[in-house]
Amino acid sequence: MSLLKFGIVSLLFQARAAVGAALAAPTIKLDNGVFTGTVASSNTQSFLGIPFALPPIGNLRLNLPVPNAPYNGSFTATAIGLACPQQAIDLPILTGLPSEVVDDVVNSIFGIVFPDSEDCLTINVIKPATATSTSKLPVLAWIFGGGFELGSTEMYDGTALVERSIALGEPIVYVSMNYRVSAFGFMPGKEVRAAGVGNLGLQDQREALRWVQKYITAFGGDPTKVTIWGESAGAISVSLQMLANGGDTEGLFRGGFMQSGSPVPVGPIENGQKYYDAMVEQTGCSGAADTLACLRTVPYAQFKAAQNASPGIFAYQSLVLAWLPREDGVFLTDNPQLLIQQGKVANVPIVTGDCDDEGTLFSLSTVNITTDAQFLTYIKQFWLPEATDAQGAQLNSVYPSDLPDGSPFNTGLLNGLTPQFKRIAAFQGDAVFQAPRRFFQNALSGKQNMWAFLNSRLKAVPLLGSFHGSDILQVYDEVGSELMDSVINFAVNLNPNGHTLPNWPQWTTKTPNMLQLLDGLIATTITQDTYRAAGMQFLANITLEFPI
Repeated sequence: MSLLKFGIVSLLFQARAAVGAALAAPTIKLDNGVFTGTVASSNTQSFLGIPFALPPIGNLRLNLPVPNAPYNGSFTATAIGLACPQQAIDLPILTGLPSEVVDDVVNSIFGIVFPDSEDCLTINVIKPATATSTSKLPVLAWIFGGGFELGSTEMYDGTALVERSIALGEPIVYVSMNYRVSAFGFMPGKEVRAAGVGNLGLQDQREALRWVQKYITAFGGDPTKVTIWGESAGAISVSLQMLANGGDTEGLFRGGFMQSGSPVPVGPIENGQKYYDAMVEQTGCSGAADTLACLRTVPYAQFKAAQNASPGIFAYQSLVLAWLPREDGVFLTDNPQLLIQQGKVANVPIVTGDCDDEGTLFSLSTVNITTDAQFLTYIKQFWLPEATDAQGAQLNSVYPSDLPDGSPFNTGLLNGLTPQFKRIAAFQGDAVFQAPRRFFQNALSGKQNMWAFLNSRLKAVPLLGSFHGSDILQVYDEVGSELMDSVINFAVNLNPNGHTLPNWPQWTTKTPNMLQLLDGLIATTITQDTYRAAGMQFLANITLEFPI
C-alpha cells in the first residue's frame, strides 16, 4: 500500500475548496470577526488557517505564545496556514530493490517539507454542516508528528473522520493545530531555562487548546468534551500535556489517544546545551551580552540555516534528537518518568499503542554498524555514555544480535540489511516507543481507564515491517477501519469500543490486554502486553537513570 497520498493531501483540500466555492460559503462569528470557510463535503464544513496566537516573530521568536486580541473584521478561512519553520531532512542513502520501498515510505512520511513561515500559529476546524452553537458535540483535537522537527496540519485532512462520525451516529468536531518545531519550538540550554521559554512547541499546543475552550462552541463543539489525539511526536505531546501543571488539565481536555508515543525519557534542558551553543555561534551571536535576545534578531534565513546544520531525525545519532521536549522547570518540572512516578499525571482515560516495528525506519542511518563491538560503541556514544560495562553486557544479553530476535519482529532471518540492523531497530523501537508506553501504563494501572493496541499490519514491507507511522493509514485513509472507529468512539464516549469493533478489554497490570491489528482474514485479536519483558524492563530502568 502506497503512502504517496500524504504528498497530495493539500491538493484534496484545494479540490474541496473549489467545490465549496460553488456552494454557499459558511460563516462563523468569533468575537466581532466573521470567518468565511468552505463546504468540505456534502455533510461537512471547514474553517482553515485561523490564527490562534500572535505571529511568533521579532521579539516573540523564542518566546511564549501570546493569544490574539479579540477578532474584529472579516477573515477568509479557506486554506491551511503555512507550516512552522521546518528542518531540512537528509534521507538515508540505500541501493537496490529495498531502497525503492524505503524511499517511498520515508519520502512520504518524513521527506515532505511543507512551505513554511514564522507566522504559523493557526488552527483548523472541520464540523458537521448541521452543527450549530447549541449542538455541544465532542471535539477531537489532532496534534501531528514529525520528530519535533517538521510537520504540518496540511498533511492531515480530517473530513473523512467527521463524515464517518456522522455515519456512525456519533458526530464530532475535528480540530488540528500548528505548533513550532525544531530550534524555533524546542530550543534547549541554560539560557532558555533562565528566561522560562522552554518547550515552546508544547506551549503552542496548550494555547491552541485554550483557543478551543474559548471558541469551539461557535462551531458546534462542547469545550467540556475535548479529546487530544496524536501520533509519534504528536502522541508524545499528548502524553506531556497530561504531565504539565502537575497533571492539572485546566479543563482543556478529558481524554488522550496516543499512537506511537508516550512520555519519553528525557532529562534537563541543559542536556541540549551544545545545540544552543552551536546556534549562537553559527548565527554570529557569540559576542552578545544576551545571546537569547540576539537570536531573536537574527534574519530568518540565517536562523533557519543554522537550525538545518544540526542533526536531523535521519542523522547518525537518529532518535537521540537535537530538538525535543526536555525538563525546563515550567512546562515540565522534572524528567517525565519521574513525574509519572510522583503521580503528577492527568487522571483521564487514555488509549495508547505502538506499531510492531517502531525502530526500523530510524535505523537506516546506521547501516555501517556491522559488529557487536560497533553496536555497543554506538549505544555508549549516543544513548548511554555514562553506563557501566556491566550495563552494557546486560544490554548485549537482552537485545542480542541474532537476526530472529530483531525487528522487523517475527520475520526470522529475513530483513537483515546488515548483521546489526534488526538489533538496532529492536533497541531503538523499544527504547523510545514500546518501553516508555509500558512504563506509563504500569504506573497508571488502577488509577484510570486504559486501552492499548499493537499495530502489526503491513508486516510484509521489506526491511521495515509494521513500521513507524503505518497505523496513520488506518485513521486518515481507511474509512471504517478499527482505529478510525475507535478514535471516534473514544472522543464521544471515552471508550474505544463500539458496535463496529470487536470487544476491546481494558489494559491493567493484572491483565495487560492489547488489541492487535493483523494482516489477513483474521484482522484482530486480543494479545497480552508481555513480549520482550526483560529487555523493556532493562530499558525502562537504564533510561530512567540516564535520560537523554
